[in-house]
Amino acid sequence: MIVKDQLTRPLRDLRISITDRCNFRCVYCMPKTVFGPDHAFLPHKALLDFDEITRLARLFVKAGVEKIRLTGGEPLVRRDVEILVSMLAQVDGLQDLAMTTNATLLPKKALLLKRAGLRRITVSLDALDDQTFMALNDVRFPVSKVLDGIQAAQEAGLVPIKINMVVKRGVNDHQILPMAEHFRHTGHILRFIEFMDVGNTNGWRLEDMLPAKQILQTLDAQWPVEPVEANYPGEVASRYRYRDGAGEIGLIASVSQPFCSGCTRTRLSAEGKLYTCLFSSSGHDLRKLLRDGSSDEALRQHLEALWHQRADRYSELRTSQTGSLPKVEMSHIGG
Repeated sequence: MIVKDQLTRPLRDLRISITDRCNFRCVYCMPKTVFGPDHAFLPHKALLDFDEITRLARLFVKAGVEKIRLTGGEPLVRRDVEILVSMLAQVDGLQDLAMTTNATLLPKKALLLKRAGLRRITVSLDALDDQTFMALNDVRFPVSKVLDGIQAAQEAGLVPIKINMVVKRGVNDHQILPMAEHFRHTGHILRFIEFMDVGNTNGWRLEDMLPAKQILQTLDAQWPVEPVEANYPGEVASRYRYRDGAGEIGLIASVSQPFCSGCTRTRLSAEGKLYTCLFSSSGHDLRKLLRDGSSDEALRQHLEALWHQRADRYSELRTSQTGSLPKVEMSHIGG
């Protein structure tokens, strides 16, 4: 039986945050003013262990999940993450296992991850210009080392590689064309993401958001593009390809063109809370059920019930009122 929510959306995608820690302090995600030296991250005992994550993953797949993506924080800072990947890769019925990363540790980890069963990666990179990129990651990490990570992933066979660029007006919008030029002809898929009001610490303002339509116009004027059909129902990125055959790009327009009606995603935080929307105010505690001895059947029924009662559509309802509501931080549940 296919599990559907109140808007008849099936459960297909699970994002698992495996740590709330990150070695970047990106200003739109983990600003230093909030996540400074004294910030209290989750203690190790509060995190779901690999057996608990795998058990939940197995139950989610039985409930309809086909794709799992590992996120953070930065997932590669979780010790022995390749062991978790190997455990998840053996879950019967799982069709796709991917990861979103800032690529800093990929030169050391890419081959291990591929051998463990990871299929694909998505790399976050918001500029090619060092000054701009360092200002955004706020730890003075250079672009060249991210590109080294992307190269390591390509050589390991973690392809196709997607590159995510969050575009903020007046901050890195001048990097749209340089990013596109760099990744044309590489086989990598560059995706432009509208700056979103995730969490409450990134100082989001609507005027800082550059609409995807304008991004597309900028690209099309330089290198004509044409639309491409979605790979699957519920795909969040609108796909385009260069007419000259130089490859594919994507646009993720959660603010200007909400896609709530096709959302099939749910998110599991590092300490085992389930969030049914990226903009959720609170999560459902699964860790307690895991550690209280609940049976697999009881857990599966609980997961299905949570999805069945879901009616989230924040981006379609976004107003000044909803924007002021408390929301979980993106660094806690991944993007």
